[in-house]
Amino acid sequence: MVKQTAGHDSLGDFAPKFAELNDDVLFGEVWSREDKLSLKNRSMITITSLISKGIVDSSLKYHIQTAKNNGITKTEMAEILTHIAFYAGWPNAWAAFRMAKEVYSEGEEVKEEHGGFFGMGEPNTAYAQYFVGNSYLKPLTNPAETKVFIANVTFEPGCRNNWHIHHSTSGGGQILICVDGEGWYQEEGKKAQSLKLGDVITIPANVKHWHGAKKDSWFSHLAVEVPGENTSNEWLEKVEDEEYNNL
Repeated sequence: MVKQTAGHDSLGDFAPKFAELNDDVLFGEVWSREDKLSLKNRSMITITSLISKGIVDSSLKYHIQTAKNNGITKTEMAEILTHIAFYAGWPNAWAAFRMAKEVYSEGEEVKEEHGGFFGMGEPNTAYAQYFVGNSYLKPLTNPAETKVFIANVTFEPGCRNNWHIHHSTSGGGQILICVDGEGWYQEEGKKAQSLKLGDVITIPANVKHWHGAKKDSWFSHLAVEVPGENTSNEWLEKVEDEEYNNL
């Protein structure tokens, strides 16, 4: 473990013996006996003791940070404090929870959620060659178990798929149900349509088209594959930047 110097730094001149006992004995000898008891378990015991005695000051926050460093996860910390609350008192537990939230939120990136109600899913790597930009796919039905395949497709800002055609000799095509953000849909020879939450697009079979996000917005839609006969997808050229940027 890292050598403790807090005692010497704060009290070395005023109380050198106390500093020695704190840094060299308590943390230097007792805490270092990892062959007898792990640092993780020592942190758990220390936090329990401090909260039980009503010590919920900066020393507790220090030991919560140490516990995090020693491998106690956020989930484990929440469970430890919940358990302690029944024995050490609710007010002490509340004070400890406030400190723990601060400690465990430090260094965490705030992740912006996308994908709407259904979630973003995983990177759409299998079809990445047919997209400009990054897309994500979350299948909602299993094509092996049902005739209708539905997936939530999420596009990062500026992402769009290539021109493509859903071929079919009977039936077929696709339905798009917009569930988050704003995007575009365009059929060959027609103006692009602006899409927003709640819009529904019915794409006939054998019609060349593309769809994707707007430049400044994430976009998600459910893609519903309409059953048909002799269905197949044909991927064509990409939507060029000049064409897309002029929308």
